[in-house]
Amino acid sequence: MTGVNSFSVSGYGPARPGWTRVFARDSLARRLDWPMLLAAVALSLLGSLLVYSATRNRTEINQGDQYYFLVRHLMNTGIGLALMIGTIWVGHRQLRNAVPILYGLSLLGILAVLTPLGATINGSRNWIVFGGGFSLQPAEFVKITIILGMAMILAARVDAGDKKYPDHRTVLQSLGLAAVPIMIVLLMPDLGTVLVMVTIILGVLLASGASNRWVFGLLTAGVIGCIAIWQLHILDQYQIARFAAFANPSLDPAGVGYNTNQARIAIGSGGLTGAGLFHGSQTTGQFVPEQQTDFVFTVAGEELGFVGAGLIILLIGVILWRACRIAREAPELYGTIVAAGIVAWFAFQAFENIGMTLGIMPVTGLPLPFVSYGGSSMFAVWVAVGLLQSIRAQRPMSA
Repeated sequence: MTGVNSFSVSGYGPARPGWTRVFARDSLARRLDWPMLLAAVALSLLGSLLVYSATRNRTEINQGDQYYFLVRHLMNTGIGLALMIGTIWVGHRQLRNAVPILYGLSLLGILAVLTPLGATINGSRNWIVFGGGFSLQPAEFVKITIILGMAMILAARVDAGDKKYPDHRTVLQSLGLAAVPIMIVLLMPDLGTVLVMVTIILGVLLASGASNRWVFGLLTAGVIGCIAIWQLHILDQYQIARFAAFANPSLDPAGVGYNTNQARIAIGSGGLTGAGLFHGSQTTGQFVPEQQTDFVFTVAGEELGFVGAGLIILLIGVILWRACRIAREAPELYGTIVAAGIVAWFAFQAFENIGMTLGIMPVTGLPLPFVSYGGSSMFAVWVAVGLLQSIRAQRPMSA
């Protein structure tokens, strides 16, 4: 008789009495990918220190409270962990059935940004501000729905045993699903998020087994599209200026090139071990703008040096390594595609964020996953970790 001590979660094995469920070989705790989870937690906690260092003296933005951003970053991390647990509890297979609802809600969210509810921050109208210091960036969650939606379409007939690989019609349907939110995000305009979404699409198609002609065709179309956008002057002036500063770092060092120049000075001054946490002159002197969000990596470079910056890259690498393993071991194509889409998302966004602080990538305003301050980004990446953990937990134990 199990009584109140029995426990089971749908899809994660049978109920077991009492504390034996914790140590059972097929328990949920044993099925989780702990290296990934610990690496993500470590990144978020390290990010809280970097955010605190970047904002503790910024009285113009911290409401006169040096712990304002630190507390909020930790709260965002806590909420993110709760969302991860909820995602694992529901399961990626169950979310597959809810994709149409999630997709519709995500479209409503980004469409709302284009109404009077939306707010423009740093040149992009991609926020909904609710007051009380709380805001939402719906485009962050669209990344998840694109991954889930494309995976649902591409894997449907393959997982059912009707096809070995997605056919051309299925690929077109999945691309149509992704194209709608991408076009809306372009209207904001939020070029950085669009680049992430395009990278996700490429990763999803590669993992699905679709013909490589689709990948080459999309890459060609992307190049042609970029040329057309440039020639037709569709980009806003600030976006053109950012690309110009990337191509010529000495261009307008006191203007559009200021951010990247100061970022490189901060990172370059850190040396091997850095100036010490809370002792960076560039950070303390507030020379690097948006240092708690887009340029948080400069705090690590200056105050923790090559060692601290390398630790961040190492922890991101652990997450990507474990996610790739989950994609490889997933028992069905749907799980493989979802995991691969998340890998493409995390890898590109981390590379772009770190690259723009080093001057090897243009400035796009993308946050560093788990590290940068921002609730929407933090919630989205932890939901993604929940999806990865769900995929791993539902694989056969012999895998």
